[in-house]
Amino acid sequence: MNFLSIENLSKSYGERMIFADLTFGIDQGQKVAIVAKNGSGKTTMMRCIMGLEPVDSGKVTFRKDIRVAFMEQTENMREDQSILESIFDHDLPELQLIKAYNIAVAKNDEAKLEELYQSITELNAWDTEVRVQQILSVLKLEDMEKRISELSGGQKKRVALAKVLLSDADFLILDEPTNHLDLDMIEWLENYLSSSKSTILMVTHDRYFLEVVCDTIMELADQTIYRYKGNFSYYLEKKAERQEQTQSTIEKAKNTFRKELDWIRRQPKARGTKQKARVDAFQDVKKVASQRLDEDELELPVKMERLGSKIVEFHKVSKAYPNRVILNDFSYNVQRQERLGIVGNNGTGKTTFLKMLVGQEATDKGKIVIGDTVVFGYYSQDLIKVNDDFKVIDVVREVAEYIPLEKGRQLSAAQLLERFLFPRDMHYQFVHKLSGGEKRRLKLLRVLMSNPNFLILDEPTNDLDIFAMSVLEEYLRQFQGCLIVVSHDRYFMDKMVDHLFVFEGQGELKDIVGNYTVFRQQQLDKKRGVKQNITKEEPEIKEKTISPAVETKKRKLSFKEKEEYENIERRLPELEKTKDELTLSLSSGELSNEELIKNGEALGKVVGEIDALTERWIELAEFV
Repeated sequence: MNFLSIENLSKSYGERMIFADLTFGIDQGQKVAIVAKNGSGKTTMMRCIMGLEPVDSGKVTFRKDIRVAFMEQTENMREDQSILESIFDHDLPELQLIKAYNIAVAKNDEAKLEELYQSITELNAWDTEVRVQQILSVLKLEDMEKRISELSGGQKKRVALAKVLLSDADFLILDEPTNHLDLDMIEWLENYLSSSKSTILMVTHDRYFLEVVCDTIMELADQTIYRYKGNFSYYLEKKAERQEQTQSTIEKAKNTFRKELDWIRRQPKARGTKQKARVDAFQDVKKVASQRLDEDELELPVKMERLGSKIVEFHKVSKAYPNRVILNDFSYNVQRQERLGIVGNNGTGKTTFLKMLVGQEATDKGKIVIGDTVVFGYYSQDLIKVNDDFKVIDVVREVAEYIPLEKGRQLSAAQLLERFLFPRDMHYQFVHKLSGGEKRRLKLLRVLMSNPNFLILDEPTNDLDIFAMSVLEEYLRQFQGCLIVVSHDRYFMDKMVDHLFVFEGQGELKDIVGNYTVFRQQQLDKKRGVKQNITKEEPEIKEKTISPAVETKKRKLSFKEKEEYENIERRLPELEKTKDELTLSLSSGELSNEELIKNGEALGKVVGEIDALTERWIELAEFV
């Protein structure tokens, strides 16, 4: 059953053609991702599909009577609303009934409550409020009375995501849904969408997400759409085959072109003996032979200063803010060619740690000693800041007109930009007109131009397309200096680092030997109480002491935690008994409407308390 039909869709801005004559369809139940280079028009295409952007020509048709929900990269929400009001500000009948029910409860309007009870029962919507609470909890939006105007950009993005997920739409259209989510949230969303019955069209650069969730990949390139029926691995395989075939066709056309060019040149201009068909065919061959495949190669053999024996030393460093500890008596020596990944939930101090390392943030106690030969290259999350009248090439020339390379060679600013996937027709574009991903790539170029031997990258893959990420990974694999990376991109972390600093909050920091995937599997196994079996293919993850504050032996419960653990063990059987009693009463058929409402609310609270206490019991049981 077809849910969306796109016919001959074209869009341009002035002389620049974004896409031309796009034609494709999406069927019920499909989970489709659109991939493309930054600036190719992915977001524009999504907005055109939703009717938020006018098209030059073509037709967009959704199947009648299906509900469509769209999550944009920048969500417009009413600043005066609370998180909960924004979530309920939706035309979904179930949400509207729950909203009305809460108002009636507050007013103690028994007649209205009885009417709403019947409607909610008919729609089977009693679990909607529980679902709202669950999604807001996962996305860490627990303070539901907080105003939208008080939220950060990342929190607003998560509110928008929650709103779309709660819409219960038949067709979800998502533009970068994993942006501003931490690793736990991304994995939860991955599972949620994989098991969802909704049809999905999304733009995302998270390659594991593409691998697990999607069954169709559509690449927007050369102003058209290439469709691949499979996940991300299948797409990479088939794209390589397509490029190989195209390259073979180009090579054959070049050989033919050389022969035909010789024939064209040998024909006397004054004689009208040339075969018109052959001349026309020559023009077609010329067009094919002139094609050039964009290989996405980033080659930047910059001259790097050699690192000395002393690189970076942390001596009993402590750092804290009110109600939040970042580091506690932390000691560590960075080694040559160190490749370290930093992970942890939002707010645990990852970026603060980097700022202390480069001297942008002071320590409370202890000291950080930097070796004399260390040249930092620090890529922060902030967008590049340049004058409004700066063009792309000005950003490079501001650092230097020529960049020294290995073996005494040098590279001009224009050549450097081309190596970094900025073609010559982009060199004189204004920086403020670039897409977010292009601005980040330009900023990364500036960082690498300083010839660092110690790279610090804070979320380098945010807003970069999968093609730019691939070439960045290729460069970093050849980088001979030290590397520290903070990233929520699991694929990137697995390829780039060989051990992890895990920020667990309140100054607790672990050094884990191994990549992110193996570490995450160990975490899940621990939570489930499963003893991990180590195989030759899956190397053992070992925790090592990195400061006196991180003990080598198993942490014991504090007196308060032990008391909490014992209370939970006593409380859970009581709650289970209450749950059984309430369930029995609700199914007895002997209760009045008022008693049904009261017992239904009580059951919901009991179930929620059981879930919360069980989760806390699992956390504490690890240290018993």
